[in-house]
Amino acid sequence: MHRLLLCAWLLQAASALAEPLSCLSRAAREQVGVTRIYDGSYQRIDYPGGDVPIERGVCTDVVVRAYRQLGIDLQRQVHEDMRAHFSRYPRNWGLSRPDRNIDHRRVPNLATYFTRHGQSLGNRSADADFLPGDLVTWRLSNGLPHIGIVSERLADSGRPLILHNVGAGTREEDVLRAYTLTGHYRYRPETLPAQCRQ
Repeated sequence: MHRLLLCAWLLQAASALAEPLSCLSRAAREQVGVTRIYDGSYQRIDYPGGDVPIERGVCTDVVVRAYRQLGIDLQRQVHEDMRAHFSRYPRNWGLSRPDRNIDHRRVPNLATYFTRHGQSLGNRSADADFLPGDLVTWRLSNGLPHIGIVSERLADSGRPLILHNVGAGTREEDVLRAYTLTGHYRYRPETLPAQCRQ
């Protein structure tokens, strides 16, 4: 009987610890069924706080929109960091200066920003090392980079589900090991609500 009570208490404690970390994944989940179209076309958008129409977007838009729900504008933050430290960002697109319409919508730029201002945890993490709200980057079979947010929900496999948009709108799927893992990041700045930074 005592053993059962102890197990129940440990499960409850683990759940309570994971709850604060799931802020970002819950914010991303709100896009499921709303963002239904994959559209990576270049568009001029407002600054700061600009976005393409909510029913469309790419994998980076899932991340940007989730952080915006928590009061963090990655469009502005990435643009300001690129403006001040342009040479530290990838030159994959032949740009000679930052472009606030698109820079935050490119996976290599987000990976660079999260490395510079958060934690880069490498690409060899075990499944259990991926916490809710962590960010994961991959290389797809077609060579394109991809990014998603780790969910607090687990697949039948025991792996955490991922919130992402890989071509059919925002979804929550068991894809952590479906592509070539290139990065694992944790970005919880001081401006996040306190319960989301633990």
